[in-house]
Amino acid sequence: MPTRKANPALLRPYKLSADLQAVIGAGPLPRGQVMKKLWEYIKENGLQDSTNKRMINADAKLKVVFGGKAQVSMFEMTKLVSAHLSA
Repeated sequence: MPTRKANPALLRPYKLSADLQAVIGAGPLPRGQVMKKLWEYIKENGLQDSTNKRMINADAKLKVVFGGKAQVSMFEMTKLVSAHLSA
């Protein structure tokens, strides 16, 4: 069975905006690591909505990353975080 090689595009490090660095730490990081660290932050601070697990409640730091929104879905979160990544 041939071994699968990682897609180099998925491993490409991105520069993080200052707002995103305030939440997950300094970059550059690949997109997967950015999302992993973001989920760690969400879980550590209990920001996942207790009734609807697909929703994320923003604290003061995340609200800046989420464009001022108090609550976003996990799918919308991915889109909003992309705006804070640059090649």
